[in-house]
Amino acid sequence: MITLGLVLLILGFIFGIPVLWTIGIVLLVIGLILALVGATGRAIGGRSHWY
Repeated sequence: MITLGLVLLILGFIFGIPVLWTIGIVLLVIGLILALVGATGRAIGGRSHWY
């Protein structure tokens, strides 16, 4: 999710498409939050690992 967010951010910046920029930011933030919470060892949504 973090990688997809970064790709969309870059594409939105290069092509000047604000929708891609916004979606990229949202995906990047959600991916970072899930990574941080997962790194602490807490279960997210009833699952202890997200693959």
